Amino acid sequence: MVLEVTNKCSRCISSTCCTYTTEALGVTPRAKSDFDHLLWQVSHQGVELYKDEGDWYLMFIGNCEHLQPGGACAIYHERPQICRDYDNDWCEYDAPAEEGFELHFRNYAELLSYCKKRFKTWGR
Repeated sequence: MVLEVTNKCSRCISSTCCTYTTEALGVTPRAKSDFDHLLWQVSHQGVELYKDEGDWYLMFIGNCEHLQPGGACAIYHERPQICRDYDNDWCEYDAPAEEGFELHFRNYAELLSYCKKRFKTWGR
């Protein structure tokens, strides 16, 4: 007898949701000085920036230290509340999150290009 798996996490082999974390900026960057600061942040390895549904976020790429080979959580029964509250009605198992981003900057060069288009006086 084969048991049907109804939990997407049990079918997900990449554990994508455990390979990054995001933090809302809390404000919308508007000034050149705001974007200059963001350029500094995305200059660091594993730091990206994106805009989703009008809000701006920093994304930090890096595996959770409790992620085991095969995708299981080593501290599942003691995991943080944010992990317990995670709702996977829609997640990266369904489609990559990047598909819904309004803007996505993976590095300094991508954000700098955007800044030069947004601010005609950038670099002057």
